[in-house]
Parts: sequence; C-alpha cells; structure tokens
Amino acid sequence: MSRILIAPDSFKGSATSIDVARAIAQGWQSLRPEDEVIQIPFADGGEGTLLAIEYARPLSQRIYCPTVSPDAFWLLLDGSTALVELAQTSGLTLLPTLDPMGAHTFAFGQVLAMAAQDPRVERIFCALGGSASTDAGVGALMALGIRFLDAQGVSIDLGGENLLAIESISTTEAITPPKDGVILLVDVNSPLLGANGAAAIYSPQKGATKDQVLRLENALQHFASLAGTLDTPGSGAAGGSAFGLCALWGARIEKGAVKIAELCGIDAALNSADLVITGEGRLDFQSFQGKVVGHISQLAASAHVPIAYCVGSLEGDFPSQSAGGVSLSTIAGSSEIAMSNPERYLFEAGVQLTNLL
Repeated sequence: MSRILIAPDSFKGSATSIDVARAIAQGWQSLRPEDEVIQIPFADGGEGTLLAIEYARPLSQRIYCPTVSPDAFWLLLDGSTALVELAQTSGLTLLPTLDPMGAHTFAFGQVLAMAAQDPRVERIFCALGGSASTDAGVGALMALGIRFLDAQGVSIDLGGENLLAIESISTTEAITPPKDGVILLVDVNSPLLGANGAAAIYSPQKGATKDQVLRLENALQHFASLAGTLDTPGSGAAGGSAFGLCALWGARIEKGAVKIAELCGIDAALNSADLVITGEGRLDFQSFQGKVVGHISQLAASAHVPIAYCVGSLEGDFPSQSAGGVSLSTIAGSSEIAMSNPERYLFEAGVQLTNLL
C-alpha cells in the first residue's frame, strides 16, 4: 500500500481544485483501491482560495455578505482570523465582458470592511489573485472609508482610468484594520510600475489595448506619487491592489502559496507521502514562479518525495527531476474537448498516473 497526496490548483474556467483532486483520486483508486489517497485541494491566493482552505479546515465558518451579492462570504478561522478572497467578488471570471479601464475592487472592499468591523476578527488574510481590474485597490479602499478627491473636492469615479483625476486623499474616515494586522497573500512578484508591473504585464490579460496599458500605467504612477510609498516586489498583485492596501491601510505582503500551504496542512501530509500529484490548467514557465505547482514542487523536493503532474495543457516538457505527468489535452485530443468534460479526463489522468508509481 502506498500513500498518495493529491494537491492541485483549480483548472480555471473548468474545474475547482476540489473537483480536480476528487476526480484524480477516483481514477487512481479505480486501479489501486488499497492505496491511501489524501486530497488537499490547493490555491495560491487566486480563485478558489476560500474553498480550498474551507475544505482543509472544516471547522471554519462562512460569514455571508448578502448586501454585496448572494454568494459573497468570508471565512472565520479559529474564531479570530478572517480570510477574504478578491476573486470571489471582484474577479475576472465574474465580468460578462472585459472592462480594463472601468473594472474595480469596490465589492472586495465591501467584504473586507465587514470582516474588519466584526468584533471577533483580530487578523485578516486577503487572497489577492484573479482580479478583473487595474485600479491599485482604490475601489476597495473607497469601501473601507478612504476618500479620493478630484480638483473640485468631489470623489472620483470607480475604475483604473480614474486614478489620474485624484488630487487628494483623505483617510480620516477609514475603517481601522484589526489589531493583528492585514496580510496580503499574493501569487506574483511583480512591482506596481514599469515593464514588469501591473499594467504592462497583467492588464492585457484583462482586455487592455496597448494604448490602454499606457494610460493605466500613467494612472498608477500618479497614484503612487500621491501615496508616497515605495514600489516593492508583489505590489503589482491584483492590478496593484497590494500596493494600495499596503500604502493606505497598513497591510503587508506575503507569498500566498507558502501561507496557504501552512493553513491547509500540506507539510505534514507530504512528509509521509510516497508520491505527490499536483497540477493546474496550463503548465508553463510561470507555473514555477510563486504559483501552486512551483511551491508544491519545492516542498516535495525538500521532503524527498517524488512528484508527478496532472495538467490541462503543457507548454514544453514536464520537469526532468519529476516522475512525469499527464496532460488532459493529450488524453482528450484537444484542450477544447478536455474542457468540455474535465472530470472525465481527470479520472482518466488518475488512471494513467498510477503507471508512474
């Protein structure tokens, strides 16, 4: 009997990390029912983070925010720690059409405000990933009571394109962060500004044209000059939301995958495993730069546990030091077919992965 740890990210647009882990496990156990298979769905701060932590921490409590949306909620962990996910309320997948200039983080800020004002909450973790906007978190900060005023002393409109209109910032009515602080869980090392920043790298993925990228960069530069805070690695996360929350709400940045692994109990499960299986929708060079797959790979190497990959599609080859892996697009014949019925092909992937043990 072998002990198998399955710890994947979500396959964005087709399956949650919980669905992915379950289907792979079912495929594996269809051939090896005697094995002990441990499922720890994982995330790095993006879409599905709340669900992954809730799965690993069944005693956590959902606190719904119906005034934001019927499905909006945050998690209360251990009676005093709140976990809020940006993608759940201000995520890219929620928009019917891309809106790179007008998209904002106000709904995320509303949930954040509710968590901050809950008397039980002493610390907040913010999962920053999968955002639809490039507004430097100004929308969220507005929901937290911070005012961004134009030359006439009127509050600016929401959206990244409106940051250029800010002439002054007032924090006098800001909601106070909890006593043990606010920690931002990020999945990128990008700064706010420049060639590797929030506008240049990520706003095209949110629908921005070349001209809009330049306008957003100028808007972020203007906001940064008013905020008066240094641009640091990770500040560009979630369209610069990490920068805004650090500059004006006293938050601090941590690597999302590292903290979420701790919250989910990955380390303990790895130490007794004979094989770990991880994966995501598309495996490429970015997968190993602060993402789920990269962090699980590092943990497995440190624990001297063989690792295998189950991915939707593959750019290049699986890492040479790994046990190998499978691609759903290869199994199905195309990415489109794989995405049309992901659980079927994840099950088959689980079957094929048994050959690697």
